[in-house]
Amino acid sequence: MGAAPDRTTAWSRAAKVLARRLVQGVPIVLGIVVVNFLLLHAAPGTVVDALVGQMGASDPALVERMRTQFGLDRPIWERLLLYLWNLVRLDLGFSAFYNMPVDVLIFERLAATALLMLSSIGVALSLGVVAGVAAARRFNTFWDGLIGVVALLFYATPVFWIGLMLLVLFAVQLDILPIGGMQTVAAEFGPIGTALDVLWHLILPMTTLSLFFIATYTRLMRSSMLEAYQQDYVRTARAKGVPERDVAYRHVLRNALLPVVTVVGVQIGALLGGAVVVESVFNWPGLGRLAYDAVLQRDFNLLLGILFMSSIVVIVVNILVDLLYAWLDPRIAVE
Repeated sequence: MGAAPDRTTAWSRAAKVLARRLVQGVPIVLGIVVVNFLLLHAAPGTVVDALVGQMGASDPALVERMRTQFGLDRPIWERLLLYLWNLVRLDLGFSAFYNMPVDVLIFERLAATALLMLSSIGVALSLGVVAGVAAARRFNTFWDGLIGVVALLFYATPVFWIGLMLLVLFAVQLDILPIGGMQTVAAEFGPIGTALDVLWHLILPMTTLSLFFIATYTRLMRSSMLEAYQQDYVRTARAKGVPERDVAYRHVLRNALLPVVTVVGVQIGALLGGAVVVESVFNWPGLGRLAYDAVLQRDFNLLLGILFMSSIVVIVVNILVDLLYAWLDPRIAVE
């Protein structure tokens, strides 16, 4: 009978913390939007330059009309205020290159990036934790050294190089995995066949993106486990005769996960950045590829929309990580 009020209080407190963090995130997002806007508009070249270059036109009157059409003849502060006002109304603007609303383009590509990111972070976290625990439990043995060397190798190798080498080996030389894209072109599958086809195309980009993070989590998990093994509660458990396996998985693992969970939240931004490279290498139709094309075409409205959505994702994930952190260690008070 006494557990229900405690649980209700915990949920109520978590809801208050969540609401407070979301309110705190508003000025952060505003600052990110302003900085991105000013940096992009300070860069050389505009969408008019890109469109005129594609058309092969050089008529000054035409260029001036296009600048007026896209609002580039206005002062920078006026364009910034107009953009912020549109954001308040949840209007991300219009993509001049794709001739579509920015929000439509983003939501068309969001599922592909979400699939790539979630699968990569899931694989990286799972394998990194397993490898880190294995290395810590076999400290100063051959397996500890082997895991450390492999992790360091993947950590030090650039993501794009890993992607290209995997592409050459498995798609070109061995011809056992697709060379790019998200689905087989002009293929007709049922729902299950389509899902399997997408997963088949996902293997190489997911592996490429996850290898760096596997190395990171392996090294971090190993050091966290070794540090936790030095704590008093571990010595007490061993003195009571608790089996070594139970000491590792019931006492040490949960506390050693705390730094890893923290790093996962911090690295969501890096994961988004890595997705740009991986999606470009494997022609994966996600937000990363869309952002790359937006940079080339100077489509700043589209690029600002992608950066805006990415900043929201990073902030929300970090809030959820804080709540998860408190759940893993109830002694920590999240305020």
